[in-house]
Amino acid sequence: MSEPGYYETDRAVSEYLLFHYGSAAQVLSWPSGPTDALEYPARCVAECLDARRLPPAARALDVGCAVGRSSFELARHCSQVVGIDYSQRFIEVARHLQSRGSLTYAYLEEGDLTTPTTAIVPREVDRGRVAFEQGDAHELRPTLGRFDVVLAANLVDRLREPRRFLEALPSMVNLDGQVILTTPCTWLEDHTPRQHWLGGFERNGHAIRTLATLHEILDPHFELAQTRDLPFLIREHARKYQWSVAQATVWRRR
Repeated sequence: MSEPGYYETDRAVSEYLLFHYGSAAQVLSWPSGPTDALEYPARCVAECLDARRLPPAARALDVGCAVGRSSFELARHCSQVVGIDYSQRFIEVARHLQSRGSLTYAYLEEGDLTTPTTAIVPREVDRGRVAFEQGDAHELRPTLGRFDVVLAANLVDRLREPRRFLEALPSMVNLDGQVILTTPCTWLEDHTPRQHWLGGFERNGHAIRTLATLHEILDPHFELAQTRDLPFLIREHARKYQWSVAQATVWRRR
């Protein structure tokens, strides 16, 4: 995953808590804004997971879980969920939410002005099904076992070697298990050396796109079940936002 730095800061924690748990009014106070881009961590599960295909006592892995909302949403459908992130701060926050159900923080309005609020895990979620740990997506511990769902939301274009992570998926996913990958395909050398980009470049005069490389890596072991566009909105402060559209793909283990 990307190097620490920003993801260990108070500002990042605040932004991601709002991104994961903020209400529509807190995140987007402008009536003309893109309301379909809200609740992204929950929508990654609600719109991409085929819960009907899950076996009893299903296990899920959320890689790049940040402050944990998608992990809690997976717990609506799976009896055990493991959330892993490279950021120690994010994991500390996620563990606090898992144990206590809420966390008070403040989000930025303008300059040094902030508004206090509380992140709350949906009360109907069984938090006891979820465990969080710090880890590197390139070197996941072998004792994790196998899973029926692996979610990697907005992760692959933040990895040093995304192919290395993707090539390890077959050994982690049970037969007929689901892999949910979402990415805005923001390939930057700050995170991924250019030689490891999955898309966004030319080769022999042909444009290489991320989806084509995902097929190249995953097709021997997985079947593409679904592709969809998932807009998302990250609020930096009251008048500045990041609006992006992730490409979501769902893969079924052959």
